[in-house]
Amino acid sequence: MDVSEAVASRRSVRAFLDTPVPFATVERVLDRARMAPSGCNFQPWEATVLTGAPLKALQKVLLAAQPDDPMEYDFSVPGQYPKYKQRLSALGASMYGGLGIARQSDMRAVFAQKNLTSFGAPVLLLSHFPKFMLAAQWSDVGMWLQTIMLLLRDEGLDSCPQEWMGVYGRTIKAHLGLSMDDTTLFCGIAIGHRDPDHAVNRFERDRVPLAEHVTFLGFEGLGFEEA
Repeated sequence: MDVSEAVASRRSVRAFLDTPVPFATVERVLDRARMAPSGCNFQPWEATVLTGAPLKALQKVLLAAQPDDPMEYDFSVPGQYPKYKQRLSALGASMYGGLGIARQSDMRAVFAQKNLTSFGAPVLLLSHFPKFMLAAQWSDVGMWLQTIMLLLRDEGLDSCPQEWMGVYGRTIKAHLGLSMDDTTLFCGIAIGHRDPDHAVNRFERDRVPLAEHVTFLGFEGLGFEEA
């Protein structure tokens, strides 16, 4: 699989088969992902990867827990602004519409709870790092996570990035024995094989046109002419 194919075929999978993922495959992906870029070569990313009994134990704790209050960080702020709220609404309409779940249905909350069991994925990567890391290093961690997700596609695997796990940061840190004061629990990456027949893995994902978020300058005469 080439890079373009990996990018095009990657999607946030929200229904996984129970097919096990070999340790050697996960280790190979994470070893290759070490080459992701980071400012000053800080390589700020750290992770804990769970499967089997340890994963089930964590999920049992999460299902009995309450969300952090306050949360370590808020990923929902852009939803307060019209342009981004519209994108969020469009995603919800497409995903829940594909599942046949009405807008005001309690089933939306029931489905959202599947985040706590990573939609049935057999492997969960939990991304964390020292709390003194700032915005630039968060960006570096994002590049590392994207590298992992594309390498997973190269292995025929699928994933779902889960900022939802950050909502339960203190619960997860306590369970894993991570420092409560010195560690940020960023997100999870659910890893496994997608269920190809599940509607939640087949709904259309909208992306805004390139011209809406990229401006080209200086390309006149090089195959680009401003309209």
